[in-house]
Amino acid sequence: MEELRMALDLLLSEGLSEIIISNPRQKEGTVKVKIRPVLLKEQLMFQVTRFRGKQVFHENLDREQAKEEIEALLTGDFRQLEGENRGKKLLVLVSKKGKMTVKWTGKQTKMQPATAVQALSHNRKKKYLLEEGIPVPFLVDLGVQTIDGRIVHARYDKFRQINRYLEFVEDILPVFSKDECIHIIDFGCGKSYLTFALYYYLHEKKGYQIAITGLDLKEDVIGHCSALAEKYGYEALHFEKGDIAGFTGADHVDMVVTLHACDTATDYALQKAVGWGARVILSVPCCQHEVNKQIRNEALAPVLKYGLIRERMSALLTDAIRADLLEEHGYDTQILEFIDMEHTPKNILIRAVKGRGKKDTGIQRLTEELQVHTTLQKLFEQTES
Repeated sequence: MEELRMALDLLLSEGLSEIIISNPRQKEGTVKVKIRPVLLKEQLMFQVTRFRGKQVFHENLDREQAKEEIEALLTGDFRQLEGENRGKKLLVLVSKKGKMTVKWTGKQTKMQPATAVQALSHNRKKKYLLEEGIPVPFLVDLGVQTIDGRIVHARYDKFRQINRYLEFVEDILPVFSKDECIHIIDFGCGKSYLTFALYYYLHEKKGYQIAITGLDLKEDVIGHCSALAEKYGYEALHFEKGDIAGFTGADHVDMVVTLHACDTATDYALQKAVGWGARVILSVPCCQHEVNKQIRNEALAPVLKYGLIRERMSALLTDAIRADLLEEHGYDTQILEFIDMEHTPKNILIRAVKGRGKKDTGIQRLTEELQVHTTLQKLFEQTES
């Protein structure tokens, strides 16, 4: 164990390329773990990515936490570690009896600490799923890229937002196979730059067979987006005018996207998605007014009397209730931080992946205590009665 700790002291630094921990004793649960360095607010951290079945989970740890996590994995369920730091490679093997072999290979290259941090920052920029320097037609038309693929400085936030969105999509790709056609519906697609990004990334770059329908109430928006899809040659991307609640244009959908759907429109989209048995749901809710009008609780009265606090608490509760209701209908659900949308500071994304069974989250007891009855609760009650 002491030899492993000394090796990890050398491995876990700015020069780390990647660590892969694999070969679990148990075939259920986490099957592989990847670790890479990231700079968060100028602090070196290590992003731990766990692969569990068709799901992927991320966690950022500091150096000591990462070291403890690796030790726990190798003394627990995993038998192999491969890592590389500045050209020098580490291999750790654990026998069935728990004997640990630690071996370094390769020649280590020198790098000054300041240079290493700069290189890490540079590498993080290059890890965007839509790379700088490679022109993408819709990004050029949006004014995000120049014709030669450079990012327009004033539009860099938009570029980051699009890539962040695609990272959420990347995580759920193991749910789907390239042998099938994935039917995706984007409710309230608006100007559709994220819809175009989704199509480009899944079909043009990753090679998935997809059919995407964008739905919006504004006829001029639908016309504009349809013209762009035709211009780019995106034959499996279609746009229709219509609202979320009344949409009946599909009987099977694999993935539902609803970004910036206002107030209870999000609830109708989520209920539709569950009704279709969609395997993936991505939702960025907006303008959560419903709970704010209803919430009553004697214990919380001292804080609910402040309008701003009441509004923010109600918005967070709304999305937590939605996430729990999805859990109760058989989805493994996460609430993740997104980058602010263009016209709203809302930055919560609900990501739900269809799981193996329903769960009792206790949300019914909570909503009764708060005297809240949301639209999504009512919609599920109607479909189940």
